[in-house]
Amino acid sequence: MGFDKNNQDYNVLVSGGSIAGLTLTYWLHHYGFNVTLIERNDGLRLGGQNIDVKGPGWEVMQKMDLEKKLKAAHTTEKGIRFVKKDNTIAGEFPANNALSMTQEIEILRGDFVEILFEKVKDKAAFRFNTHITALQNDHTGTEVTFNNNQKEKFDLVLIAEGIGSSTRNLVFGSTVKFKYTGIYSSYFTMKKAATDNHWARWHNAVGAVVFLIRPDNHSTTRACIFFRSPERGYEKLSVGEQKDLLITKIKNVGWEADRIVDAIRESDDLYVERVSQVKMPTFYNERVAVVGDAAYCVTPLAGKGTDLAIAGAYILAGELAKNSNYTEAFQNYQDLVKPYATSVQKLPPGVPRLAYPSSKMGVVVLNGFFSLASSKFAKFLTNLFGGSKSKTKSDFQLPTY
Repeated sequence: MGFDKNNQDYNVLVSGGSIAGLTLTYWLHHYGFNVTLIERNDGLRLGGQNIDVKGPGWEVMQKMDLEKKLKAAHTTEKGIRFVKKDNTIAGEFPANNALSMTQEIEILRGDFVEILFEKVKDKAAFRFNTHITALQNDHTGTEVTFNNNQKEKFDLVLIAEGIGSSTRNLVFGSTVKFKYTGIYSSYFTMKKAATDNHWARWHNAVGAVVFLIRPDNHSTTRACIFFRSPERGYEKLSVGEQKDLLITKIKNVGWEADRIVDAIRESDDLYVERVSQVKMPTFYNERVAVVGDAAYCVTPLAGKGTDLAIAGAYILAGELAKNSNYTEAFQNYQDLVKPYATSVQKLPPGVPRLAYPSSKMGVVVLNGFFSLASSKFAKFLTNLFGGSKSKTKSDFQLPTY
């Protein structure tokens, strides 16, 4: 089947209303496709923590004329401080430092989703409370069965869901592999305290527990708790059971644990998940393709997940517009994105074991490393060898369509 960018009868279904799905919708509409976007939830999913936009992701946002809005929604984070049990600073790394996790453009995931939605809300048919229960391909298209038992035919189905995508599993089954990193993560919002400021604070506690406290631009504080553990299905527990698990894990470790325990009890946005990567041998099957976390989840440990989701969506739409055959378009998309995804999925040295020490001595050694790395001598060496750099600089050549 050929592609005519002026053919508004060419119907594409996008499943997933988050960053990849909304970016994909924008560019598909830009190239003339008729787009329907479905989202399982009853509205936009606006929860989540800080994400950063840089490299090819930032280039795409500039092409969408969104840079001013993204900059205006900055979380105000100046950099990261690694702090000891008494809150003294072991090491400090501002946003322009190569060792900092804080990027030039830090934005809350929910704010980003709202900005994207405002850009595309009039460019597609949106259906909430809707998900796919079955798909059937033939030479004329893909028949989709929805959760209300209605059936509809589309020329293409593009899956832009999360790491646990049910639609992806319907199409690709056991070919989807996961790499569990040995870390569980939890995220929630809590009240701002006197110790909170415009710096993110990272604290390593005995027992392979890490606290990450980050500022936002909504007069609250975003909290993350990471802990090493065998894979035990904690993500499947009820919210109440997850709260009990976290409280038991942190209640005796000191630092600001008492405050955080209270915040966990009061939280209405707690999220617990395994930190896993998605490994897929192919990103498409007949008339169906996968993009974003559903195809190549990176995890926060490796970074660049948002960057990759945005760039992947842009490339998938561009290749569909460029090529006269959808199979060729899907293959080109895979050839361009898969090497980049594979490269950014490589974890930094020492992650997770060295970065999440379980013993008191391990914590002391790690804090000593942070102190040395942020010393004046280390800063001199970093600047000498070009370690201070713009985080929006691209390390991937984005195609032009």
